[in-house]
Formats: sequence, C-alpha cells, structure tokens
Amino acid sequence: MGQKVNPISFRLGLQEEWRSRWFKVKNLAQFLKEDYQIRKAIKKRFKEAAIARIDIEREATDITVIIYTARPGILIGRKGAGTVEIKKMVEKITGGKVKIDVVEIKNPDANAQLLADFIKEQIEKRVVPRRAMKLAIDRAIAAKVKGIKIEVAGRISGAEIARSEKLSYGRVPLTTIRSKVDYGFAEAQTIYGTLGVKVWLYFGETASQKPKPEEKLT
Repeated sequence: MGQKVNPISFRLGLQEEWRSRWFKVKNLAQFLKEDYQIRKAIKKRFKEAAIARIDIEREATDITVIIYTARPGILIGRKGAGTVEIKKMVEKITGGKVKIDVVEIKNPDANAQLLADFIKEQIEKRVVPRRAMKLAIDRAIAAKVKGIKIEVAGRISGAEIARSEKLSYGRVPLTTIRSKVDYGFAEAQTIYGTLGVKVWLYFGETASQKPKPEEKLT
C-alpha cells in the first residue's frame, strides 16, 4: 500500500524552504508552541486576507514574520494599521522584538492553499463539492498549471458513510523530487460534519535548487 507523504516536506532543502527557520534545542517546545499560536492568531483575525503561508524567522531575540497573501491591502490596512496590529499580537505571544513582512501572491489561482480555501468556502456556502472542485480546476487551468489533483473526503452531501471524491487534470507526479508540486489543505465545517479538502498543483520539472524569494512589500 502506498504511503502518503506531504509533497512540501518531501522536497525540503531542494525546492522548498522550512516554514519556521530557527534552531534552539533548549526552547524547542516553547518555540513550536509560539509558532503555532502566531499562525493561528493571524489567520483567525484576517480571514478575508487570503493568506496562503506564514514563515517565521528567529535570530536571538528578534522575530521576523513573513506573510504571503493574495490581498495585501486588507492585511496591511489603512496607513499600515493591520501590520501594527499583527506586530502587537506577535509581541504579546513571544515577548520579543518583531518585524512584519508582507509578500503579495500575484497569481492566487496557481496557489494550492488558496485553491483549497476557495473550495472550503464554496462547500460552506452549500455548493455541491463536485461543482466546487470543477470551479477550482477551471481556475487552475486558466492559471496555466500543468496538472491539478483535488480530493474531498468526509460525509459528502450528508451521506451516512464517509467517502472521498477526486477530480484531476493533467499529470501530478508526486514521487519525482525534481517536479515542482504545491500542496494545500483546508477543512470545511458543514452541518453534517467536517470535510477535508486537499489540493495538489504541478508546475513542471525544475532543477534541484531553492526557490528565489519573492519581492517583499513591507
């Protein structure tokens, strides 16, 4: 039986970077907890900002939070009020000096996490999961991805027995390390229970090297 491996962790050090970049064995548990709380607090406060990813870098007592979003205007706010609020939230959690960087995602339809969030929102609005999956695939095709695979699992349409539905377009070679694959996961809360949404995007084969950092807005 095939074992399921997260495509991002599978490619760490080659095509993907760690989402938390720090090393301190002594405070490992504390830092892990703080990173979890930071990501949870930011995503909960800015649900409408289309946040795909939050990276955290630590150096001595300084902390840099890098937020990748498709709607930087909502996140930054008027005269930077949003970033100031995030800075205060992170300082309250960590007690250290905080810097906030915002990176704009210029093509949100080519981001697996944002597509997973889109499907989740559609399902929570009572859209049939299969229709939501087809809409996401159409968006990905328009964004010129080479392949996409979507899986929704749970009590679909209120079925007594949980099942999974899959839709795909093109090819998604998950076991080829040099293939550029993005992965996103979201959970849709329905009256029948929780539905899990998984999205894989394939962009083609690339050389085994770390991705270039995107341009930071702040």
